[in-house]
Amino acid sequence: MSTFPPTLEAFFTERLMNQRRASVHTVGAYRDTFRLLLAFVQQRTGKAPSALDFGDLDASLIGAFLDHLEHERGNSVRTRNSRLAAIHSLYRFAALSHPEHAALIQRVLAIPSKRGIRTDVSFLERSEINALLAAPDQTRWIGRRDYALLVTAVQTGLRVSELTGLCCGDVTLGKGANVRCLGKGRKARCTPLNPSTVAVIRVWLDERGGGARDPLFPTSGGRPLGRDTVAKLVTKYADVARKYCPSLENKTVSPHVLRHTTAMALLHGGTDVTVIAMWLGHESIETTQIYIHADLSIKERALARTSPLDTTPGRYLAPDRLLAFLEGL
Repeated sequence: MSTFPPTLEAFFTERLMNQRRASVHTVGAYRDTFRLLLAFVQQRTGKAPSALDFGDLDASLIGAFLDHLEHERGNSVRTRNSRLAAIHSLYRFAALSHPEHAALIQRVLAIPSKRGIRTDVSFLERSEINALLAAPDQTRWIGRRDYALLVTAVQTGLRVSELTGLCCGDVTLGKGANVRCLGKGRKARCTPLNPSTVAVIRVWLDERGGGARDPLFPTSGGRPLGRDTVAKLVTKYADVARKYCPSLENKTVSPHVLRHTTAMALLHGGTDVTVIAMWLGHESIETTQIYIHADLSIKERALARTSPLDTTPGRYLAPDRLLAFLEGL
């Protein structure tokens, strides 16, 4: 009997759901990892997933899968590392019940994460935000829903999973208007709403109706929107906005870019970085430091406060042809 399938099932039911009480988002991310892995293994070996054994998923095959993610699926290094972390978690669980595969498991656990290049944070300027918010067709129900969703996303900086998880009862529109969500790591968070966002959500709730536990931004059938659906609608409206805002041509707009936009707006408004970290639900303030690095205006103000060096402008010339070659590398 194959040992891998029951181990994988026990990993989800015992380890993730029972012992760790992982969130539905974590379970979903792990599920997607193993769906991709099993499809890759079946294509490579010709064996059905239910017939696989640990010997079929050794370190060389896992390494080939990670290369497949990067070079064929076009995934980033960060995504590759997230998939590897899920695989490592499974193999650490398997080590407890399958000591006969200890050597194989250790070789898989020895596969290292890959260091990637940290890119600049992408965010939208005010004119670009206005163009994006003007894109939904508000003569249609879906357009009015999407407009309310985009306004909420830009002002609150909620993660896409937090947006799709909002219910009508999670919003308070009276004094101290706010929206409550269950964020990453099962941490409850309360985010204040400004008057313009309150007005938009109030109009939307009047039209949307529904009970306190109904999704705030539903599909036409009344179900919660999916993460992929939100990503697609943001991309769609960004394509419309590009026709009227040329600066969007070279920008990729995603739900996470809207989250970055919120953080940069708070930073430009003089909000302390510790408050931004709490606003976004960051585990560590170090995560929020990326916005300081991305804000060129902060660096320009620092430069303006420094005294220029007393130097004579000139160009360095290498004293030797070989040294010139090395300098040019």
